[in-house]
Amino acid sequence: MNNILDLSKKELAEAAVSLGEKSFRGTQIFEWLSKGVSSFEDMSNISASLIAKLKEEYYIGLPEIIKTQESKDGTVKCLFRFDDGAEVESVFMKYSYGNSICISSQVGCRMGCTFCASTMDGLERNLTGGEMLGEVLAMRNHTNKDINHVVVMGMGEPLDNYEELSRFINLIHDPKGYNLGLRNITVSTCGLVPQIIKFAEDFPQVNLAISLHAPNQELREKTMPVAKKYKYDELLKTCVEYTKLTSRRITFEYAVIDGVNDTAECAEELASRLKGWLTHVNLIPLNEVEGRDYRKASDQNVHTFKEILEKQGVNVTIRRTLGSDIDAACGQLRRK
Repeated sequence: MNNILDLSKKELAEAAVSLGEKSFRGTQIFEWLSKGVSSFEDMSNISASLIAKLKEEYYIGLPEIIKTQESKDGTVKCLFRFDDGAEVESVFMKYSYGNSICISSQVGCRMGCTFCASTMDGLERNLTGGEMLGEVLAMRNHTNKDINHVVVMGMGEPLDNYEELSRFINLIHDPKGYNLGLRNITVSTCGLVPQIIKFAEDFPQVNLAISLHAPNQELREKTMPVAKKYKYDELLKTCVEYTKLTSRRITFEYAVIDGVNDTAECAEELASRLKGWLTHVNLIPLNEVEGRDYRKASDQNVHTFKEILEKQGVNVTIRRTLGSDIDAACGQLRRK
């Protein structure tokens, strides 16, 4: 049995023909799936005979909701379980510009960032594109709210699962399906250099965020093992190339950690690296994680950091923290 959510509109048309039907039936099925139906019987314009054929070969892989938590700020976190028992967390957030979901791209993570909860249990497996789409559809069904923005910034390293990430983007963007605009999608990476250029070529309209979290190679290596393979200077050089290829700015995520990377000297060095090109720095007061020793930097240090970047002409904001009271904020997602 195969998860039918993994199939593109074209693949569903081919599947319909292989089942003795007209190809347009594939488009009808694709449209129903994008509405979040959980049963083939819900497809009212599909014949009973085709439904029977579909059920012999496919299942609709919407994940099961195992647990939900709602924050005092309206953020909703769901623990999803897939057909094979694998579990991930996804987070629904309300903003003035619309509703957003932070989805996972892998079950766990192998990147080993020392301040992040998602990597504590290692990597179990990749998610498929259809499973990522399933997170969005299941969350929309649960909240009964339209989801206008998708951030691939939950559990896992999206560019470590590049082919399935690409499938997800194409599935959710299809005009006959969910029809989400490419500029309403953001993908976050810890800095897999070869995939960044490929991503620029394949999806120049999708937003890219780089988890940087340090002003130099030495400090980045201490918290992010990926820096040992892809050096700081190489990463920034690749990011400059990305901005030239796409004419889009890169967002650099910077978790501000007490006593680690929150000094004025760190801010000055970061500014010297980033000023003068298409960048935006998103300062994230560290979301503390049970089992990790890192602590959030003081509000004063975060604001001083911001002021130093601004004086150097670097575009910067301090991220509004949502869902920290239910461990749903950036860096806090894990299977629990």
